[in-house]
Formats: sequence, C-alpha cells, structure tokens
Amino acid sequence: MKFCIILGTRPEIIKMSPLIRECEKQGLDYFVIHTGQHYSYEMDKIFFEELKLPQPKYYLDVGSGSHGHQTGKMLAGIEDVLVKEKPGIVYVQGDTNTVLAGALVASKLHIPIGHVEAGLRSFDRSMPEEINRVVADHVSDYLFAPTEASKALLLKEGIPESKIFVTGNTVVDAVYENSKIAVNSDVLSKLGLKPREYMLSTLHRQENVDDKARLSEIIQGLGEVSRKYGMPIVLPIHPRTKKMMNEFSLQPPAGIMMIEPLGFMEFLKAESNARLVLTDSGGVQEECCILGVPCVTIRENTERPETVDVGANVLAGYKCQNIVNCAGMMMNKNNGWVNPFGDGRTGKRIIQLSRGIGCCIISL
Repeated sequence: MKFCIILGTRPEIIKMSPLIRECEKQGLDYFVIHTGQHYSYEMDKIFFEELKLPQPKYYLDVGSGSHGHQTGKMLAGIEDVLVKEKPGIVYVQGDTNTVLAGALVASKLHIPIGHVEAGLRSFDRSMPEEINRVVADHVSDYLFAPTEASKALLLKEGIPESKIFVTGNTVVDAVYENSKIAVNSDVLSKLGLKPREYMLSTLHRQENVDDKARLSEIIQGLGEVSRKYGMPIVLPIHPRTKKMMNEFSLQPPAGIMMIEPLGFMEFLKAESNARLVLTDSGGVQEECCILGVPCVTIRENTERPETVDVGANVLAGYKCQNIVNCAGMMMNKNNGWVNPFGDGRTGKRIIQLSRGIGCCIISL
C-alpha cells in the first residue's frame, strides 16, 4: 500500500515527522505533499533539514490568501497529485486549510483518510480551525484521537467507534525525539538569556492579531507581565503578527524582545528553559505540558483541555489584566503534572494500525 502524507505549515511538519520517520524506518512506499500554506519552500527547508527528514516529493506553493482562494488552490493541486499517485491512504493532521483540502479531495476520490489528532474541539465555530477539524473528522475513515477525551467527543458527534483509535499525540514523539538534539542549540547565549530568567510568547491566531483593540490589549498585557516580574518576554514574531502590528502602528513595550521566527530546535531549547510561556498556539500548549513548563493561553477557549485539567495551563483570554493575573497564578506552579498525550510512540502506532487497515481494504 502507498501512503500519502499531506502537510502545509510548520506545526504540521513537526507533528507529521514521526510518521515520515516511521515510513522511512519500515521502508514503506510513501510520499509527502507540501501545500506551502504559510511559508515559502525555502523557509521551510530548514525544518526538514533540522528534523533530518527527506524533502517532500510535491510542493504546491499555494501561499497565503483568503480562506476560499487558498483552499481552492489546494483542492486543485492535491487532486492532481492523488489522481496520479493513487495512494491507499491519505494522512492529514490537525485543523489547517491544508487538512480541510486534503480530506475533501481524498474523500471525493474515495481514498481512505487518516486524521491525525482527531477529536479536538474548542466549541467556537468563529474560529476557522474549528470548522476545518470538524469537517475533517466527519469525512475521515480513521480517526487517530490523542486522548480518551477526544474519542468521547467524536462518539458524541455520532462517529462510529470502529473508526476511532486512541493513539496519543505525535507531538510527544517529536518533543522526545528532538529534545536531546535541541540541548546543543546556542540560542540562549545568542539572545543573552539564562534558563528560567525569561518568559517566551507566541501570537498568531487570526482572532487575536487581526483585531487592533484585541492585539493592543495582548501586547500591553505582555508588557505588564514583563514589568511586574522583571523578566524579558521573548516574542518570535509570526509573519502575520508582524504585518498586523505594522498596519496598526503598534510598538512592543519595554521588556518585549521581538525577534525573527526560530527554527524548531532553537524554539524547543527556548521553550524548555523558559520560566513561563504565554501563547495562543495549541501546539505550544501541548509542548509546554510535555516539557513541564507552565503555560498561559491567550484565548477564551482551548481544544487542548487536558493541559488545563492537569494544571499545566490556564486560559487568560485577551484582556490585559487577565493576562497579568493568570501569569501570576502560573509563575510558581509546581510542574509535577502527568503528560496526558502519550508515550512517544504514536507515529509507530498509527502506521501499524494503517498497515492493518490496508489489509482490510485490499480484502474488500
């Protein structure tokens, strides 16, 4: 059976890397489609190189744009490849437009779909990611849920239990596999930082950065946290956030160290040594939980409630004072929580299940 892995953003590269490695290890017939959803291929090449992954066989270079325009280009490009390659299963991961396009094309071509990280819900349909993940789950044939809680949500939506497999989350594999390598990064010395004497932040969600009043509150909140605790907050600036800050004429306050985006190994090193992380990223919430670093989520909701349940994370919303208060709650948090996302063998588990799935498909 031929395996197809579709990805388009840096988080997808990271979370699909365990599947790619497992395909390589087992000598399986597979290929990767990179849609180019967020970045140029040249910018993403470093991620493949850092993670020691082979380069994608196909690169669609769709670029940014409105949801409809971007997804439409992906639909056409992915369809051309799948018609040519005729894979036995297509993997998509998470909640991006790449996931939506890959799942829709494969479904209409009657190619089985495996949705990695299935069953996450924020219950906020104003978020495009929520629409993407719900649609992907309901057209997928095999739903690889990271936790029992994710499985329970899928069952409530009427998805047959026979389609759902609790596998853990591939982010655990990625963090475990790369933490030892990341130790060798000199990013802290380059930035003049010492372990536990700085905080780290990431901002990229559309609902946060595309609204001037909301983004202003968040930036002000970060500045207040830095001032109150006497620590710099390192903010690797996402291209979308940088663009909107320029459009809104917003300047980072004192204490915010705005830097260019980091490579995965650099970010993992910075993340694992931070005193506190303030983020609107779902993946970063997971990584902090795995690494034992307290997290403040700058959102009203999260599709990773397990991080809140175990005490690794708190929801702050976007108001300045709420961000400051929540930072105070988490600053001295005991990091003795148990990682709820698996044992670091999720990639292997998914491929093993898929190979069994392949046998079933062939016999039908």
